[in-house]
Amino acid sequence: MLLIMNTKKTSDLALKVLDDMKAQDIRVLDVSEKSTITEVMIIATGTSSRHVKAIADNVALEAKKQGKPPLGVEGEQGSDWVLVDLDDVVVHIMLQQTRDFYNLEKLWETETVHEQS
Repeated sequence: MLLIMNTKKTSDLALKVLDDMKAQDIRVLDVSEKSTITEVMIIATGTSSRHVKAIADNVALEAKKQGKPPLGVEGEQGSDWVLVDLDDVVVHIMLQQTRDFYNLEKLWETETVHEQS
């Protein structure tokens, strides 16, 4: 029987993988009041395209192991921005220049819930 995870557990799982994989500048944004498609967005930076892809692959793999397979993974081919959709949690892993350009934190204009360096 698969374990159905709640938003906090899903966020914690993603954060653990991001930390284990040495992702940088991790931000957790509560977008539940601004979005109907997800509750939480996690944004993190990878040091290279290979690093970004490896982080995303591990987030997807660990979520699947915990009974929360991703609804989708987008951007793996270019790997300057990979999105892992875990339904109530969406994880964005980006190269620094891509993150600077799109500035999702400002776009969503929400207070950071959790920040790690």
